[in-house]
Formats: sequence, structure tokens, C-alpha cells
Amino acid sequence: MDAPTTTSADNGTSGGGDGWFTPHKQPASTSGSEQETAEGSRLAALRPVGRGTTGAEANTPSQETAPAARAEPTPPIPAPVSPDIPIPALAPHDIPKRTPEGLPPSEPRLPPQRTTPAQAQQASPDALLIRRTMAEVAPVADKVTSYFYALLFVRHPDLRSLFPAAMDTQRDRLLKALLTAAEHIDNTPVLVDYLQNLGRGHRKYGTRPEHYPAVGECLIGALNKYAAQIWSPELEAAWVRTYTTISQVMIDAAAVDELRAPAWWYAEVVSHDLRTPDVAVVTVRPDQPYPFLAGQYTSLETPWWPRIWRHYSFASAPRSDGLLSFHVKAVPAGWVSNALVHRARPGDILRLGPPTGSMTVDHTTDSGLLCLGGGTGIAPIKALVEDVAEHGERRPVEVFYGARTDHDLYDIDTMLRLQQSHPWLSVRAVIDQQARVQLPEAIRRYGPWNEYDAFVSGPPGMIRSGVDALRDIGIPWDRIRHDSVEELVVVGD
Repeated sequence: MDAPTTTSADNGTSGGGDGWFTPHKQPASTSGSEQETAEGSRLAALRPVGRGTTGAEANTPSQETAPAARAEPTPPIPAPVSPDIPIPALAPHDIPKRTPEGLPPSEPRLPPQRTTPAQAQQASPDALLIRRTMAEVAPVADKVTSYFYALLFVRHPDLRSLFPAAMDTQRDRLLKALLTAAEHIDNTPVLVDYLQNLGRGHRKYGTRPEHYPAVGECLIGALNKYAAQIWSPELEAAWVRTYTTISQVMIDAAAVDELRAPAWWYAEVVSHDLRTPDVAVVTVRPDQPYPFLAGQYTSLETPWWPRIWRHYSFASAPRSDGLLSFHVKAVPAGWVSNALVHRARPGDILRLGPPTGSMTVDHTTDSGLLCLGGGTGIAPIKALVEDVAEHGERRPVEVFYGARTDHDLYDIDTMLRLQQSHPWLSVRAVIDQQARVQLPEAIRRYGPWNEYDAFVSGPPGMIRSGVDALRDIGIPWDRIRHDSVEELVVVGD
């Protein structure tokens, strides 16, 4: 199903000037070269120590224009954050992590910055300098982003092939992801989990350790230019240390992941079921075993839009035949979603990234499940129901299926069949023809829900109002699960 995205068309999730981690290639422009050389020499010692390459280039299709041969391990340095980086909006306690053993940890949410005077006193000197920079550049973030990409593609044109041809929806997210990670440098447990996920996910873009210095160089260059009023050697050094830490965590995670999983999976479309004029259920067969959990999602690339990846939730629990299904809604101007709904046919080959996501069932408890699914957000909810059934559990599961019209309840028959098969399952359709997102209000009429774990999946507005409604009726933060509002598994693109 459509996954982590916002309501804008074909949004991916990612984030992304004068730099100084010495690049592996000479900059295209020689202006200021003496100053850059001196700065590069002074900062070269801060490069992270590499643990190996990501190996993504070994499988990269020809259209990705990746190098044919594996690069020798070089001292890794921060790499380009790719188009699919989640930009979290909720605090870590908002989304509990219950990671099943043997699978990569789900993506944590970096908390919004709410610094109290006491916290400010406890913050490290580097964190204070990073936050000061963030405050300075916030009003001109769009200019910082544009300058960053200008530096990156002029100085390091070889990296352009790692990015999609159209940079419009990608532009802001790369920089945001990098800056968000830098801003939370003091929140070690959350930051490390977040960065490890990014490092693993970046393998599918062909990112290698030697790419990281170029991004660090251009990131710091852009900050230097637009925070010129406060820039100083101390500020620069803080950013170098911060970025070096960030890049090292990502590089190490990618190197470890390379030993146990491919950078991506090829998957053949085996069926294409058009449920409505703009919603299709697409089923694929991966070329290798694909480990995932019900409630998780993956990134997906089509052959028609190389290097553009979008998130989609798995619409079923793991199956014995190894097939994977996704619910895709075509959105206006959505490149990937429209290709999947209107163009994909059996026999087409897609690419899948690794599984991720925190909206999974904790099978060590017997708590009931309260599930809110709006639109194609019903896909991961259906997967959760199947997961409970396959574990032989008899815990109560209450599903509220929201839609604007009867026509939008495209999977209601499937949910009602599940209800007939499992007496512990209750399915209620909630129709709101005025699109006022009445689904959260509907749950207040039932309950109580004190002993339930809540799961929310749907458009961003429904996620926000749903979480608010759940909190209003007394469900604590640590019992509410959903994927980032910025990465929603339902809108699709």
C-alpha cells in the first residue's frame, strides 16, 4: 500500500554547502582552491574510520550508472542522504520500539527540539553550537538547500547519478534529514538507531563510504555561507565532529548489513488487481527470500522512474509462497503511484529496498488491538490481523475502517471475510462524505480501550487526529503505534 509519504504528489522521504572533508575528485570549479586545500588538509584527520563498502554498486542496474567494480575501502566519510529519508516529527516515546529479533530495528522518531533552560545547561558544547547554527539558517532553509545541491553537483558531478533526474520533491528532504540528525547529536540512543536505519537504507542508492566526504564538504559550505554572521572556527569544528559521527554510524551499519542482506531485491509483478479507477493491489515475487513483519513497509522503485523510490506497506503477513502485496493509490502527478496503478502489469520487474517500520505486534503480551485504518491505510491493518491469526492468538482486535464514500471501502469484503473467520475480530466501516476525518471521533463511542494497543495508518491528517483522539480517551503514548506522519504508509505517490 502507499507508504510513508505526505499528501503531496510523489513525495519521497529524504533530507540533504562549502565543504571541507577532502573530496576524492577535484572540484569542477577552481575558485578559492587554495583556501579549500588548506581547510581540507586541516580537517582530513576527522574523517571517520571505514569498516568496508556498502557493496550496493555490485547490483546496481545499468540505468543507475553506478561503477561496475567495487571501490576499494577508503576512509569513509559522510554520504549523500538519499530521497527516502524519513523526517520524523514525534518524540521517541510516542512510537514504542518492539523490534522482532533477527530483523533490522524499526526507524525511530527524532524528537522535536524542546529545550528547557535545564536541558540547555546539560547540552554538550557541540550541540549548543549546532542548534545555534540551525536557528540562524532556519529562515533561509530553501536557499541553504539550493546552494548545497549546487555545490555538490558542480564540485562532484559523479554523484549526480545517485539522485533522481527530477529534484523538486527531493530537494528539501535531504538537507532536512542531515540537519535533523545533527541537531539531535546528544540523543545518542535515538540518534544511533535512526542513523543505522539510514545507513542500511542507503545501500540501495549505490551509496559508498567515499561519497560521504563530498556531502559533508558541501553541507558545511552551505552553512558557512548562510550562517556567516556567527560562523567561527569553533562552529566549524563542531559541525565537522558532528557530521563525522553521523557518517561513521551510517557507514558501519551499512557494512554490517552487507554481510547479511542484499542492497535490494528484484521482484516480478505476478498479479495486478485494479480495485477502483485509482487503487490497485499489486502482488510481486521477490528473487530472494524477503524477511519482514506484518505492519512494516518497504521502499519501491519502478523501471519507468529510475532512482525514484517510494514507500509502501505490506498488505499481508508473511506468506508461505513468499509473495508480497501492496495497496497503491494513484495520486495527482504521482510518478511512482500512477506507474504502479496504470502501467504495471504481470512480468514487470520492480526493485524493493529493505523492510522497516515500527508498527508491529508485540506477541509477548495479550493486549487487545485497536486499529484505525483510513483509505489504503487498511493494508497494514489487514496484515496485522493476519499476523494475530497466524500466531493462534485469541486477543480482541477492533478495526475501524475509514473512507469518504462506500466506493472507497475497496477492501471491505476482505476484512468482513476475516471477521467471519475469527470471532475475536470486529470490523466497523466509518464513512465521512464531507472528508472531515470523523474516524477518530467514532472510536470514542466504543470502548473502553484501556487495555488495548493502538495502531493508526492512513493519510497524515487522519494520523494526527487519530493519535490525538486516542490520547484524549486515555491511551498512553507507549501504546500507540504508527509510522512517521512524514512517512505515511497510505497516501502513496
